[in-house]
Amino acid sequence: MKHDYAKLSDVTLHYVTAGAGDPLVLLHGWPQTWFMWRKMIPALAEKYLVIAPDMRGLGDSSRPADGYDKKTVAADIRELVHDHLGLDQIYLVGHDWGGPVAFAHAAAEPERVRKLVLLDVPIPGDGTDVFSHDRWHHAFHWITDVPETLTQGRERAYLEHFYRNWGARPDAIEEAAIVEYVRAYAQPGAMRAGFNYYRASHRDVIDNQAILATQGKLKMPVLSIAGTGGRGRGAAVVLNSARRMAEDVSGGEIADAGHWLAEERPEEVTRQIMAFLDHD
Repeated sequence: MKHDYAKLSDVTLHYVTAGAGDPLVLLHGWPQTWFMWRKMIPALAEKYLVIAPDMRGLGDSSRPADGYDKKTVAADIRELVHDHLGLDQIYLVGHDWGGPVAFAHAAAEPERVRKLVLLDVPIPGDGTDVFSHDRWHHAFHWITDVPETLTQGRERAYLEHFYRNWGARPDAIEEAAIVEYVRAYAQPGAMRAGFNYYRASHRDVIDNQAILATQGKLKMPVLSIAGTGGRGRGAAVVLNSARRMAEDVSGGEIADAGHWLAEERPEEVTRQIMAFLDHD
């Protein structure tokens, strides 16, 4: 895996590349970084050119004060992939907040996204309450400054709650990965950037509803996968959401996995993604 930095118009993105072939872009979620794909990249790189960036504000990318609505984050990814790397058509995968970013990218560049994969995430603005009461942290993260103040110096104590409780098992994410994620989120401004992804979600709803009203549903094939354990969303949520936003949707659930699909069941997730991408 090769690490690089791209100085773009509004942000500097750290990204990892591996392999050769048709481009496959992997977008991580919160509270993770590109590192969440580490178990899948070697197998995917046998057939594809894999690009796994740290999204704006997260990991080892720079942290602008604003621009955390998913249309803007998607514009970063498009500038990285199409302008900086000079790639044209791509396959696109997004987990957690990477999913809405991937959706925004696909909606803005439908002729360049060949297929889209969404992992355990609904899309804001699909007409359902994707931020339901059991996702208490959404409302907490919306509050200005308070989450930053309460978690400063306590990043591990806060983030570990999600790592230990949102998988099918408490050890769904191993210690070495937790250490790496905490390193990334303990950097100055990183927790605020993560919270800003949530603070922009109201804007995302408006933007995505406008996309549906003006462009209609996505036309490219979409695969939507959910975990069945822990705090996985479940197929009933993610598939129904995807079907409201795209015309050609397939997918289902992966057993013995919660929200952290790529780390809990990397071989099965890889198998399903590759079967989807290879199917004409």
